Amino acid sequence: MSANNQTALTIDEFMESGSLSSRKISQLRRSHMRDATLDEVFIVLSIGASLISTLGLLANSSAVVIGGMVVAPWIMPLRAAAFAILLGEVRLLGRSLRTLLVGVLSTTLLSFLLGSVTGLPQFGTEVLARTSPNLLDLGIALVAGGLATYAKLRSDAVSSLAGTAIAVALVPPVCVMGLLLSHQSWSDARGAGLLFATNLLGILTGGLVLMAWKDPEFRHELIRSRLSVASFTLTGLLLIPLGGSFIGLLTQANRENRQSMVEQTVRKFLVNETLTFSDSELVDVEHVDIDWKTTQKGKGQEEGIIRIIVRVTDPDLPSYKQVTLVQEEINKLLQSNYQLVVQRTAVDVVGPKK
Repeated sequence: MSANNQTALTIDEFMESGSLSSRKISQLRRSHMRDATLDEVFIVLSIGASLISTLGLLANSSAVVIGGMVVAPWIMPLRAAAFAILLGEVRLLGRSLRTLLVGVLSTTLLSFLLGSVTGLPQFGTEVLARTSPNLLDLGIALVAGGLATYAKLRSDAVSSLAGTAIAVALVPPVCVMGLLLSHQSWSDARGAGLLFATNLLGILTGGLVLMAWKDPEFRHELIRSRLSVASFTLTGLLLIPLGGSFIGLLTQANRENRQSMVEQTVRKFLVNETLTFSDSELVDVEHVDIDWKTTQKGKGQEEGIIRIIVRVTDPDLPSYKQVTLVQEEINKLLQSNYQLVVQRTAVDVVGPKK
């Protein structure tokens, strides 16, 4: 039996006993020390994950980026950092953060160089998707941090570690930051950096909470540790920018949903109601665009402009009277105050007469 398996089995026995003695904590400390070591394995895997993720981002391939997430070893020193914070182990914490810092700096440099060498004029959706984190990303990181710590404490849950690394990616946001820095996109680069900080602090806090929930002695240590207070404080500060992004996301989603509903209502009205522009063979509705807002006065009544683009065979259709009547009926139906603007394009039909 290998030393790692022996350690994992011993840890399981510790957890089943209900409490942790000083000897057991010492063995856990030694195990986390190995996880936090800056060695050849960490460097090779970190560089490989950085290259795979950066190339996947440049190719806009989610499958390749996921491959980089699986290879990345960063969650191991970060998990050790959570253990160090819980017990106030400054030496172990420094070792973990040093290892992680080497990985972050090397990844940022590699992605910056690749972004500069390739010279792509713009990046795809895989890059842009990692520039606007919100509270949902923090929630994912908290759960993933708890699962990563649980996989350390239970040998039969180790297989979930790869899935955890995919769920809360640490390497791709840093790669995105390096690529955006190569294009001098400072604002989006800050967004990618915020996503990395969200994932990092979320994993730390999730790991602390899981350990405190799992064992009473860990819970006692969590209350005593000043480092854990600092970790929770930093995570709490993230709620300010992430909360603003989440509110903006909800507002945008509600706006798009309302706009889609209004557009569908207008199209349905033009097709099914008796009061429309004219015969569909004479007036064909091509596109409906809505520029709307909520008025400051009244009870949230909506107003704005509905632009309808139509193709007509009769240049006199639809008439001003028809447009006015349709506008009135739409406003009654939607209880709104829209202005209806019709842009008509006259077409000539060439062919035999009926």
